[in-house]
Amino acid sequence: MMAGLFEQATGDDPISAAQNVMYRAWEATDRRARIRLAKQALTICPHCADAYVLLAEEDARSVEPALAYYRLGVEAGEKAIGPQGFREYAGHFWGFLETRPYMRARQGLAVALWALGQHQEAIGHCQAMLELNPNDNQGIRYLLAGYLLALGLTDALKQLLGQFEDDGTAMWLYTRALLAFRENSPEADRLVEAAWSENSYVPEFLSGRRPVVASQDGYITLGGEDEAGEYVKDNGEAWRATPGAIEWLNQVAAALVPKRQGGRPGRR
Repeated sequence: MMAGLFEQATGDDPISAAQNVMYRAWEATDRRARIRLAKQALTICPHCADAYVLLAEEDARSVEPALAYYRLGVEAGEKAIGPQGFREYAGHFWGFLETRPYMRARQGLAVALWALGQHQEAIGHCQAMLELNPNDNQGIRYLLAGYLLALGLTDALKQLLGQFEDDGTAMWLYTRALLAFRENSPEADRLVEAAWSENSYVPEFLSGRRPVVASQDGYITLGGEDEAGEYVKDNGEAWRATPGAIEWLNQVAAALVPKRQGGRPGRR
């Protein structure tokens, strides 16, 4: 559900009217009502990218039709923003409400492309979104890092990690730890400790000792099981493809448990 991700549009132009219908659609509790409202929004304005995003998520029964919806959403968003808007907002996308439907559609497109094995195109979309919005309010860097890890594109991954070197989230730190392990860096153990202090569930989920917990509402809790589940969903393949990585991670994390339990009771 994406309710609350954008404010209600103002104005009496077709795109604003369609966006207001989408606001109602995201709030609707019935799936059929959401689909009906999305289709209604498109009759008001065919450039309503969020309508295609909802249809990709709710109406498509497999990745292929979802991909088609997302492509239509990206095209619609491009037309809604227009060439002048792209020039004006470049470098500050997402900071302007009218760019967000386009960015949501393009993120969905990247995910669908990756799922269908079109990896380079998926990576290209992620990189383009980071150019449009270097502040990365969407968290595209986490998606892209997982893709680069999976393909072993180390130079590109290092560049991305350097671009957001101040990111101290568990998702970022665990990825840095895996890269350090692959390169036999002496920093690897320290990075695990830093990552584990932000989220201690990841090693257990990667090892299979506990079942992965998924987000129930599209949001994640920093330090929570759902954050760990999201990370493992996106990056578990890369960890499993690295010989000895999961065993090493759990060995380092096991030594941290007594300190964590004694120093920060009640976190879990």
